[in-house]
Amino acid sequence: MEYLFLKRKRTTANSERQKQLLFKAAEREWEEQFAGKGVGGRKIDCDIYKCILYQLEIRQAFLDAELSLKKLSMIIDTNQTYLSNVINRYFGCNLKELVNTYRVEYAKELLRSGRYPLDLVPRHCGFASKSAFYAAFKKIVGMSPLHYLSREQRAQNLQTVNSMIYL
Repeated sequence: MEYLFLKRKRTTANSERQKQLLFKAAEREWEEQFAGKGVGGRKIDCDIYKCILYQLEIRQAFLDAELSLKKLSMIIDTNQTYLSNVINRYFGCNLKELVNTYRVEYAKELLRSGRYPLDLVPRHCGFASKSAFYAAFKKIVGMSPLHYLSREQRAQNLQTVNSMIYL
């Protein structure tokens, strides 16, 4: 499933319409990925799955550096065991990996936008430390944030030059 938060405007972040659109998309994803392929799952699993996506996609709970299984289970109003099982089974990872994926995707967006210098990005993405940010970024993207940033800037410069040539 794509990360919806990268495509929406901040002003609509918590709208009921955004929530309903996300829930419909999550329901389709659930049917295609799990129910349609015999993986099955209980209705409560689907509900928890949608709530996780809502908290990460719309509410951006991943920006909380202190987000934990306990805290997220309280927000979603389920127990930690159910939450952990849904994340492991349907997202294919643990909570830390899932949250770090969201944080890194958000960091990539911030780096591309140039809104913050590299040294401030970890704090704005929910990482508790720069070292945790660099380790997660390298693990998920396959390169350091600095290398990623320079690669993106080169690509943007090349695109600008190409568009000038064809004008």
